[in-house]
Amino acid sequence: MTSFRADAPLRVARPTRNIAAAERFWVEGIGMHIQWRTDNTTSGGHELLMIGLPGAAWHLELVADPHAAIANPPGPEDLLVLYLAGAIPAELVNRAVSCGGTVVEPRNPYWARWGVTLRDPDGYLLVLCTRDWRPDAR
Repeated sequence: MTSFRADAPLRVARPTRNIAAAERFWVEGIGMHIQWRTDNTTSGGHELLMIGLPGAAWHLELVADPHAAIANPPGPEDLLVLYLAGAIPAELVNRAVSCGGTVVEPRNPYWARWGVTLRDPDGYLLVLCTRDWRPDAR
């Protein structure tokens, strides 16, 4: 059996049709921080934007690739869930909507009960969850 460190960094890479619109949603709307960016001169030839929260062991990598984003649309259970451990501030939701997000009804009623689901400009779903979650607290 392979063993991984519990604190091993995690990167979630997603294609985006419009990296500027994605940046606006995730950085201005949600409040993520830009950790790294590059233009399309890197190996692979894509513009990249890495965003996350300071000190977190994870980040999102947004890859400017409009053809991949169209060819592989996200499904209704393709969720990124942020556990906020408290009420979802209305100003956060309003800011996310003003920056290109859309509040949607989730397919699974669990997420409607415990948070707010937003669709980002590329169609990916983000759940802002009122619950707290830790892997050892079941």
